[in-house]
Amino acid sequence: MKVDIIGDIHGCLDELIELLDVLGYRDKGAQWYHPDKRQLVFLGDLTDRGPSSVDVIHLVYQLVMKDKIAKYIPGNHCDKLYRYFQGNNVKIQHGLETTVEEYQALDRKEQSNVRNKMIKLYENSPLYLELPEVNAVVAHAGIKESLIGRQDKRVKSFVLYGDTTGETLPDGRPVRRDWAQHYTGDRWIVYGHTPVLDPRFVNKTVNIDTGAVFGNKLTAFRLPEEEIVDVPSKQPFVEEKFSYFQD
Repeated sequence: MKVDIIGDIHGCLDELIELLDVLGYRDKGAQWYHPDKRQLVFLGDLTDRGPSSVDVIHLVYQLVMKDKIAKYIPGNHCDKLYRYFQGNNVKIQHGLETTVEEYQALDRKEQSNVRNKMIKLYENSPLYLELPEVNAVVAHAGIKESLIGRQDKRVKSFVLYGDTTGETLPDGRPVRRDWAQHYTGDRWIVYGHTPVLDPRFVNKTVNIDTGAVFGNKLTAFRLPEEEIVDVPSKQPFVEEKFSYFQD
């Protein structure tokens, strides 16, 4: 088994399609495939902030649910969009407003199509993904070794938001502990959630959210090769978004 794990997309469709091309994935009309039968893994935060969240949902749904060459786990933005589509009272902010604007511009039939695809993706996804064939675990914001194997509220909070302290930064972001510094396991933990300028390797963990939506790049981590592949972002660069846990 060979896998390509892709970091936070946040509605950056053009960058995603370019990265798929660089990774060797091909679209033969109505179906995507890889000539070497590699598998994609999306580690969450498909939508929000970027220009094409609806089309990213369509593409990821096709790759996961139809073509079955990809796996998906949700991020915190996916979780919030799911709750919005369920009719829950969520705050339309922190990027969700861009997805909602796209969604509300659609006719009712297409709204139903998009909503149903996102709900199905979310409800068929695990909280995190164990990949024993390549000795890895994929979790949106990471996962402590002691939590692997569990499925509970504590685990859900950790994999969606990270190791939060309950405090917040002046800009409203939660204060998070740098859990990766204390990881001692022998399995790769591949995650995203916190934008970094370059993939951040700490112990046997790697953060591949390289801030595509903030103008940096969209990144994939290939296993078992342990290889980084990336493409440049087409979005404006926002330097202040890359201040957290830089080495």
